[in-house]
Amino acid sequence: MTREDLTEIDAAEIERRLVEIRERMRPLERDLGALRGERDVLSTELRRRERLAGRVARADLKAQMREGSFPNVGELVARSDAGSLDEYAYNLKTGGEVRLGFPGATSQTLTFTDGVKIAQASDLAQAAELYRAGWELGSPGRPGVRVHFPGTRQEKLVAAEEVFARPKQGSVTPLD
Repeated sequence: MTREDLTEIDAAEIERRLVEIRERMRPLERDLGALRGERDVLSTELRRRERLAGRVARADLKAQMREGSFPNVGELVARSDAGSLDEYAYNLKTGGEVRLGFPGATSQTLTFTDGVKIAQASDLAQAAELYRAGWELGSPGRPGVRVHFPGTRQEKLVAAEEVFARPKQGSVTPLD
């Protein structure tokens, strides 16, 4: 379609053309509305299935934690001599995924205290060394593990027995 000079056309002709275009658009808009409805139904079904799969996966994970398939963070530190904290995925006993340490930190850490001082362990070797030296998870007067929820600034301090470590796919073998 070539562009014509609309300044040469009177207002009544422009109005007529607008009415004609709206009439041609009406069936297309109706079809587009129907297509959007079909798309929304399918999108809703996909979201429902994803939520269901998430619930099932969390229930399975919680069952495995109850069965003792995964060590809690305290057991992991006590049994380890080396390795990266990033070789494991961490979950609360409720099944929610967390990361160790402070939100926004580039790497995961565990905080230890001797009752007065604190130290940060950035890997399992450091954590095991502090643990063997008698240091405990937490800070003075506040035992536990600092965790945060991925992608958020929300953090909390939880008991080491409430945070479970499961090996990431292809990363490490479970502790015996």
